Amino acid sequence: MNQISENKILKTNWWKEAVVYQIYPRSFYDTNGDGIGDLKGITSKIDYLVDLGIDAIWLCPINESPNDDNGYDVSNYKTIMKEMGTLEDFDEMLEILKKNNIKLIMDLVLNHSSDEHEWFLQSKSSRENKYRDYYHWWPAEKGKPPYRFSLFDENADAWMYDKTTESYYLHYFSRKQPDLNWENPAVRNEMYDIMKYWLDKGVSGFRLDAFPFMAKDHSWPEIAQNLELEDYIKIYGSNKNVHVYLKEMHEQVFSNYENVYTVGEGGAIPFENILDYVHENSQELNTLYHDELINIWGRNKLEDKKYEVGKNNIIGFKSIVKKWHDTLNENAWNTVFLGNHDQSRAVSKFGNDSETFFNVSAKMLFTFLLTQKATPYIYNGDEIGMSNIRFTQIEQYDDIQTKNRYYLALKENQQKANEYLQEQQELSRDNARTPIQWNSNTNAGFSAFTPWIKLNENYKTVNVENQILDSDSILSFVKNLIRLRKTKKEIFVYGDFEMIEQEHPSIFAYIRKQNDKQILVLLNFTKTNTSIELSSFLLGKIICNNHESLANENGIISLLPYQAVIVETN
Repeated sequence: MNQISENKILKTNWWKEAVVYQIYPRSFYDTNGDGIGDLKGITSKIDYLVDLGIDAIWLCPINESPNDDNGYDVSNYKTIMKEMGTLEDFDEMLEILKKNNIKLIMDLVLNHSSDEHEWFLQSKSSRENKYRDYYHWWPAEKGKPPYRFSLFDENADAWMYDKTTESYYLHYFSRKQPDLNWENPAVRNEMYDIMKYWLDKGVSGFRLDAFPFMAKDHSWPEIAQNLELEDYIKIYGSNKNVHVYLKEMHEQVFSNYENVYTVGEGGAIPFENILDYVHENSQELNTLYHDELINIWGRNKLEDKKYEVGKNNIIGFKSIVKKWHDTLNENAWNTVFLGNHDQSRAVSKFGNDSETFFNVSAKMLFTFLLTQKATPYIYNGDEIGMSNIRFTQIEQYDDIQTKNRYYLALKENQQKANEYLQEQQELSRDNARTPIQWNSNTNAGFSAFTPWIKLNENYKTVNVENQILDSDSILSFVKNLIRLRKTKKEIFVYGDFEMIEQEHPSIFAYIRKQNDKQILVLLNFTKTNTSIELSSFLLGKIICNNHESLANENGIISLLPYQAVIVETN
């Protein structure tokens, strides 16, 4: 326990104070010349990670996989996919990370396995096989099973017929990702054993992929076939048995290890239920990785329909930040992120990736990210302002979700397929999966071989080498912000959060404070000059500014396009 403010005593934890860096390993760095990033690539960049100042890595899946969904289809949970290296490479990487005080959080796929996993191969071999109930099967003699929507299937149908046993199996994602039957205690014990295996190796926690989908209603009630994507996701994430599994998981696994961190992918969970999962007394999860904030720009609808979805919806953005803070503040801990492997690039989505504004807008976004009362996640490449590649042809895409939904739209008509492809230029997951741009050399210094996915052509100017020694670069700005967050952690990590002028349409302004210390953060989320009246504040020392000055005339603060300012107030 640690005294943080005069009125509160909060539990301190390493994962509350950590800056987490997400690595998409196949796009990070290739050391063996096959065009795919690998574990040795991460190990070889340890100096870069240390210099950046991060405390933990969230590593996207590296387990054995046929890569139908780039590792989120696991065929063996206790080995490493051949493209990534070996278990010895993993042990070496983990040892070097530990020596440099960087913790490792592994991505664990809970809801489904690959159809090439031995469990599934056995399960589909006969109806009497002991692994049969490791998955969800529906015998064909009962007719077609009740409709379930699939997020990745070519026909949006989550039931796939298998002629071997004349049965259908369930797959909420692709046909090669059959859902595991968590109602079966044997499945749960298998997964707990896998967790223990990696924890015993020395990992510090897990990001639990798609965990709300684990629990199914085995009465299989009918679900309509014309719902919105968000509606299906909420239905899939609403089964309360998931709490039974999480509590058992905590008791069987996490409670037996010291300081293990768990973060659940919680986009399927309705906001009103979040505390059931992450309340400090729940003994389920430490945090949720929820996508309500990141989906405010670009998705069709929100839980809170009073805010219009669309570009530059600053008021809605602020409302979501405040809602999550106010709900979790006394009882749980939050996370914050603006980019990941399932989203387009942050500077393209929330900032402005034009040549004029990409530098200042990226810095503004990081000022927001690293001054929140939450554990911040940085997605690899965002720290140099990597932007959307915006593929124009379906053949350029690798992402199974983009490809299958394109061909699903094409079954209706070409115009609908073209409209979807146009939308994907901004929203496709492949925008965030292009290789890290290390320098301006061949293949951006990522690989000696042609990369597995096309490089963004701006790598000749937007790269680590260009920014690492430039004091005005995005990378240098991010390093300084991380240091500032750590230097003033009592305020930026544990301090109070108070929003100012919530209805201002362009500026996000808030106070972080602890005891008699107070810091003001001002963020202009637009490409135009704008102002805010703050006559009640005596502005003091500017400790961070992505422009050269700050205009203040009798309490009227004028901000330049995408200006971000942090001020210690008097």
